[in-house]
Amino acid sequence: MRNGANSKSGASGQGGMNAGGPVTPGSQADLAQNVGDRVFFALAESTLSADAQHTLERQVAWLKQYPGVSVTVEGHCDERGTREYNLALGERRAATVKKYLVGLGLAANRISTISYGKERPAVIGSDESAWSQNRRAVTVITNQ
Repeated sequence: MRNGANSKSGASGQGGMNAGGPVTPGSQADLAQNVGDRVFFALAESTLSADAQHTLERQVAWLKQYPGVSVTVEGHCDERGTREYNLALGERRAATVKKYLVGLGLAANRISTISYGKERPAVIGSDESAWSQNRRAVTVITNQ
């Protein structure tokens, strides 16, 4: 299963900007490439795997280096389930990540959450390969 195992490599391929080149310290690209900006979840779950916890621990260490940076944790789901169910599940995923980050010492006022449910898939497809990439929470810098 890919729950968090690809949190670093899966993130660095997003957008193609800065791929292979230097990134600005404290930027979204820096977070994605050097720390990992996303964690993955099992089907219908909002609990953190050991891999996800490790990624979030690295995120906290990184965020502590940049005290002026605030983030939004986006909760996402795969395409299965109703819109309402997936919005609620995405919110639980984002809230779980926020709670973990706060538990590791990050100030709660630096973190907001939002759920996109199944509305913003990272990968298009109707198989486990796509679904596993879409069951995620992504940490997005909201200011720099």
